[in-house]
Amino acid sequence: MNAALTLRERSEAEASRLPPLLARAEHLAGTVLLGDHGRRRAGLGDDFWQYRPAQIGDSRRMIDHRRSARGDQQFVREREWQIAQSIMLWVDQGASMRFASDKNLPTKSDRARLLGLSIAILLVRGGERVGLTGTSLPPRRGNAQIIRLAEALSEDSDVDYSPPEHKAMIPHARAVFVSDFLGPMAEVELALTKAADRGMRGLLLQVLDPNEESFPYRGRTIFESVGGTTRHETLKAGDLRDRYLERLARRKDELTRLCRATGWQLGLHHTSDSAQAALLWLYRALDGGPR
Repeated sequence: MNAALTLRERSEAEASRLPPLLARAEHLAGTVLLGDHGRRRAGLGDDFWQYRPAQIGDSRRMIDHRRSARGDQQFVREREWQIAQSIMLWVDQGASMRFASDKNLPTKSDRARLLGLSIAILLVRGGERVGLTGTSLPPRRGNAQIIRLAEALSEDSDVDYSPPEHKAMIPHARAVFVSDFLGPMAEVELALTKAADRGMRGLLLQVLDPNEESFPYRGRTIFESVGGTTRHETLKAGDLRDRYLERLARRKDELTRLCRATGWQLGLHHTSDSAQAALLWLYRALDGGPR
């Protein structure tokens, strides 16, 4: 519980630097839910938006008599059109994410959880419904949901690579997947394909340690997976560099092609960079702004 609260506090600190986010849904018809935040236009809802002069065709019941009594003109009280969007979140909790090449760097898991919960806080503050992929934590609003998310994201998985959940995809919702995406691609392809079939669009954020990009190793080196399932010793680590970088480039190309085919967006973040920069990318990408 303490770990979850600490994660929430740090995530709120990151999220507090940005205004509340209203995720823009691409498909609204037939999938919208009445919520308690506005799209800044007139329509169904409970929250006051603005007064406007009465027009021909307005019924007498629409007239706000208190406002109209201040002058000679009649005014109509308009409410905001209110829509709540569901956002499905998946943060890789596999053992591979618990890697950090330097004690002064956060693990990939630590950074991924921070970013995942930070964007969830922004979305919930904007009135959106946020939950986890699968059926364990359906999208909801409110501070209680943030606590649930923090607790769920504080758990670790024993497997080296934790696959994304592809069950219970909500039609026309949005999604955010955060991982190093270095494990088997089949489960990632399955999840995004199922999401695309249901009209879901979203973001993939690949989180990598800087050493995973540069491969600075030389001489005798022992490579061992965080989960302890794989171990390889070599006397000439430098000889592996070109092959490793080629495979990493191929993986990035695979992710790029998959996103293009499914209508998703792909981002890259290094744990040596500012968490705020990655959060800003997520914010703009979900909000439909420049990328």
